[in-house]
Amino acid sequence: MPEFAYKARNQAGAAVAGTITAASRRDALCALGDRQLFPLKVEDAAPAKPLWQQKRRVKTALLASTLTQMADLLNSGVPLLRSLDVLAEQAVHPTLAEVLGDVRDQVAEGAPVDEAMARHPEIFSELTVSMVRAGSEGAFLEDALKRTADFLEKQEELRGKVVGAMTYPAILAGAGVLITVVLIVFFVPKFAGLFEQLEKRGGLPVPTVILLGMSDILGKYGILVAAALAGAVYWVRSQLRTEAGRVLADRTKLKLPVAGKIFLGYSLSRFCRVLGTLLRNGVPLLKSLEISSDSTGNRVLSAAIRQSAENVSSGETLARPLAECGLIPRPVMAMISVAEESNNLDNVLVNIAEGIDRQTSRQLDLMVRLLEPLTLLIMASAILFVLVALLLPVFQMSSTVT
Repeated sequence: MPEFAYKARNQAGAAVAGTITAASRRDALCALGDRQLFPLKVEDAAPAKPLWQQKRRVKTALLASTLTQMADLLNSGVPLLRSLDVLAEQAVHPTLAEVLGDVRDQVAEGAPVDEAMARHPEIFSELTVSMVRAGSEGAFLEDALKRTADFLEKQEELRGKVVGAMTYPAILAGAGVLITVVLIVFFVPKFAGLFEQLEKRGGLPVPTVILLGMSDILGKYGILVAAALAGAVYWVRSQLRTEAGRVLADRTKLKLPVAGKIFLGYSLSRFCRVLGTLLRNGVPLLKSLEISSDSTGNRVLSAAIRQSAENVSSGETLARPLAECGLIPRPVMAMISVAEESNNLDNVLVNIAEGIDRQTSRQLDLMVRLLEPLTLLIMASAILFVLVALLLPVFQMSSTVT
């Protein structure tokens, strides 16, 4: 049976905390009541599993298909609990079946479906949870599920496009690094004796000294260097799991020279599309801003939007506080301002999202096209540096002899 961590108060009003074993959260609440405890918080106390025991990743295409099937079942009049039962039973992916079963249990215990999904962030993204929350509160859950599935399919299509375009530059970069390391570690030491003689005669050029130093370090401490790189990668990944690390990563993404505009474009597109969809389905503006801010995928932009929502609640229009955050381009703000005046904000936001998607896609294509020659240039420069550092002393010796 699973364990649940709880915080409660006893009859004297004193705080009590501990763990309890029960078949479900509802059973845990009943057991606490039998102990004459008043539960304040009850949550799963299962420890984090090691990497090799973690759940298998669910592909985005499979998740999108599941959300579409769920929307179809609800449209056909099947109750939510029964729909989750059907999806969990027919799911061929074991992780997805387990997650859907847990979502069904949580909903049966009275939890909103979006909160049940939020318990599984490795499966349901912030965008999915935000859209489901909006659909549940605005009574358009079926439409929200279908739109979320469409968003996920577009994201997967974009991801496949980026991966396909980056494959060749990545292979070039890997080959360049491998060739350079092989030259430095195995080829350069063969010239060590010659370089020692040349150094006694009159010194070595600076590139050769640098190359010999790199070769010596990699030859003696190559394993330590590799271990240090692996440790650095592990540390960075662990920091990215924290809230502060994610905020720093999102802020850094927006400041990148070329890719920053692409990251910002896709975040703005998601925000505008979700906000327009919510407004179109009758969700109030402040609630729509709260939900759509969580769907951007960028915590810096989300914080700016939430801060803007506070000014909107004070009676201002949406365009002015959004413009003050400094992240949204002026043309977009101009269209939002005009749309507010014409009371057509929902349709304009969706059109803005479509336009941003087209523009960002062109920027992505241009960036990928530039990466290939840039990778070739860097690889050629690294190999050229090795060759020049090796041959320059020989040329100097030849000129001295003549």
